[in-house]
Amino acid sequence: MPQGQPSVVPDDGLTTRQRRNRALVLVHTGIGKGKSTAAFGLALRAWNQGWPIGVFQFVKSAKWKVGEENALRVLGASGEGGTVDWHKMGEGWSWVQRDGQMDNEEKAREGWEQVKRDLAAETYKLYVLDEFAYPMHWGWVDPDEVVSVLRERPGTQHVVITGRNAPGQIVDLADLVTDMSKVKHPMDAGQKGQRGIEW
Repeated sequence: MPQGQPSVVPDDGLTTRQRRNRALVLVHTGIGKGKSTAAFGLALRAWNQGWPIGVFQFVKSAKWKVGEENALRVLGASGEGGTVDWHKMGEGWSWVQRDGQMDNEEKAREGWEQVKRDLAAETYKLYVLDEFAYPMHWGWVDPDEVVSVLRERPGTQHVVITGRNAPGQIVDLADLVTDMSKVKHPMDAGQKGQRGIEW
């Protein structure tokens, strides 16, 4: 399989192998569809490599059953690849402030505290922090603290963060940033989300 050639080889004292196996922070942001979908595709690759995976869903309701959750749970329990743990931190999807917003804020903070504990313990090889850009954007979780924790995380733990409006500090820290732009979406023509496409 082609490995690709980097356009720059930094003078960082690392061997090619050390640099290739360096832990990454990835950010999927922007207004287009596909941020979480891409992160879960990455989780499939990690599962295939036998990596333990921790999925932390921020903001989305614990009642909302996304298709990737069932698939990854089945794969994680199959004994053929990596393990998968799925944590739900939110009480409901929220584009606007609601009465229950304080509960969401508290759960988002609790979720971040759990991520910090797992990073310190090197519990997973891949962390999917789904919709985590929102709690940072809304001021529920301090982006500067997130940067500090991610910069100092031990071992070779990869972290992918999804969600619109990823804070600049997180974008600056990240090794890979993809901004999903929207060209067209069925909702623009009045069509609601549907099974198999949105969930």
